[in-house]
Amino acid sequence: MTRGRIGAWAAVGLGAVYFLAPLVATFEFSLRMRRGQYSFDAYRTVFESGGFQSSFLYSTWLALATVAVLAALVVPTAYFVRLRLPQLAGLVEFVTLLPLVIPPIVLVFGYIRLYGSSSLLPLTSTTLGADALLMLGYVGLGLPYMYRSVDAALQAINARTLTEAAESQGAGSLTILVHVILPNIRSGVLSGAFLTFAIVIGEFTFASLLDRPAFGPYLQRIGASRAYEPAALAVMAFALTWACLGLIQLVGGRPPAANRR
Repeated sequence: MTRGRIGAWAAVGLGAVYFLAPLVATFEFSLRMRRGQYSFDAYRTVFESGGFQSSFLYSTWLALATVAVLAALVVPTAYFVRLRLPQLAGLVEFVTLLPLVIPPIVLVFGYIRLYGSSSLLPLTSTTLGADALLMLGYVGLGLPYMYRSVDAALQAINARTLTEAAESQGAGSLTILVHVILPNIRSGVLSGAFLTFAIVIGEFTFASLLDRPAFGPYLQRIGASRAYEPAALAVMAFALTWACLGLIQLVGGRPPAANRR
């Protein structure tokens, strides 16, 4: 057992070094903008940049809109498939996995082909239409993660018993979904939301080819013309991703309300 523990800790240590050493090196390089001493000048330059603020706010707004659309689409679908139409579960799972199989560049070229300026529905011709098209693309990218999170949360509760109890009190389908089911799967919805947020913030392909001022293309532009600022942005993006993962662990570790009684 002692030998096994030593081997396990050695594997963990090697993995930590493998993943953390590049991050530490990147962080150390980002502090060397001022010659001969360490400073946070690169981070200050990034924060004072108008491009950083506008692109990050744009991606944040887009991420929140994507999460709202995904939650409104996935929660009722997962609930009714599990409760009313279990025979369609396999088909729905297959559909939700398609964004993981089809490369994003293929999807975005398909969008441009279908909704370009020469099509019957030229969404890319207007700013609002391009933003809506980008958001729908992000909905597709976040669909596998949101559906899996919500479906796992539904498995953790007895949705049928809760539904029957609410129906016996005269509650309708919408009331049951909003006031009974949703509070009990809140952790799953928030987990999917944080994953989707992290994906949208750093996404490059959709935003670049649709020519939108998102955070991903901004990172690429800075990386092509600067030295220390891209390292600072990489560390910040890593910190944001890990913050989302930490929130997932914090929220996902809480038992559903129905199980805390």
